[in-house]
Amino acid sequence: MRQNKHKIVNDPVWGFIDLNSGLLFDLIEHPYFQRLRRIRQLGLTSHVYPGANHTRFEHSIGSMYLVGTALNVLRGKGVEISDEEAEGATIAVLLHDLGHGPFSHALEESIVRGISHEELSLLFMRDLNSQFDGRLDLAIRIFLDQYPKHFLHLLVSSQLDMDRLDFLKRDSFYCGVSEGVVSSDRIIKMLDVRSDQLVVEAKGIYSVENFLIARRMMYWQVYLHKTVVSAERMLVNLLRRASDLVNSGVKVKASGAFACFLNGEVTADDFRSMEINRQKMAVCRFSRLDDSDITSAIKEWTSHSDPILSDLSDRIMNRKLMKIKISPHPFSESQLNDLRSKVLSKTGIQDDKLDYFISVGEMTNKAYKTDEEAIMILHKNGKLKDIRDASDINLEGLTKTVRKHFVCYPAKNSPGN
Repeated sequence: MRQNKHKIVNDPVWGFIDLNSGLLFDLIEHPYFQRLRRIRQLGLTSHVYPGANHTRFEHSIGSMYLVGTALNVLRGKGVEISDEEAEGATIAVLLHDLGHGPFSHALEESIVRGISHEELSLLFMRDLNSQFDGRLDLAIRIFLDQYPKHFLHLLVSSQLDMDRLDFLKRDSFYCGVSEGVVSSDRIIKMLDVRSDQLVVEAKGIYSVENFLIARRMMYWQVYLHKTVVSAERMLVNLLRRASDLVNSGVKVKASGAFACFLNGEVTADDFRSMEINRQKMAVCRFSRLDDSDITSAIKEWTSHSDPILSDLSDRIMNRKLMKIKISPHPFSESQLNDLRSKVLSKTGIQDDKLDYFISVGEMTNKAYKTDEEAIMILHKNGKLKDIRDASDINLEGLTKTVRKHFVCYPAKNSPGN
């Protein structure tokens, strides 16, 4: 009996989403994609916004839906898009986040150093392509911008792509904030193609302006919220401590999927290896890793004999977060030395272990990138203008990189107390 592969997903953000392609359904059912159910979209943001527990799975489904909607709009305006091209673009955006590791961006450089989630996503897509007898060839070419119709890639990855339209609205919904609520429907309905370039009709200019401002606001309000930054830096330092202990011969409990990354058994070189079996083994091991591996390990580590590991684990599990100071200027060495002295006197942390508890860094926000392909506005006379020139408000502030410096530190409580 033939299995019915026409399914409907009830998404809280976009409503009912039809899955009417057998290949799409099979890809969603694959363990690689199902793993995204266990990867939180916003890392430790739920420490600030309790509702922010949505996953990469939901976001990927939502992005897929928006690409399908945009393709229908473009076809309605006479843009030639074959069924194969539409499926390829839809698959490209559906699988674009397969390479995210536990807690998404929070641990991108901690689980496997020196390799981005985009590179890992491509490896997953290529592995799936071999499993599905080459049926993802077109999707991969669109993903890599190697297909002649450039505008299809722009739907997947650009300054106004469907990925961003989904995550701004979705993250706002689950965080309970209004900053990221944009007119996604209107932006999509105003899309068109000129000279193989994705453009927005002039009637949609205000919605695009709102989109850019919302993007800037969401970074400060949610993604770079100072408490989120503090929590995620703690998590990075915690994993660094665990790895240092393992490398020095101290036993640290972790799942099998997690242990091989913690002890450096799997590295970026394995993913980039020309030996296919070695590369596939790395991808396979990464595919077994999700948030639950990290969370269960941290729970175990709260009672570890190492006071640093147990203290950091307890702080994360019970939301005893580090304090954080923000400055528009870099902290001077004298300021940092004064802070280190105060932390040493208040907490009793050993001087040579202080860098596990004090984190210095910077965060940047740039809503509109001038070094990337511009968002072009299509006027009635057929002329195209960069959104900065077409807008009647000054958007120059959104093109500047705003840089803030921070230092995270414990206010009190020594390790083990």
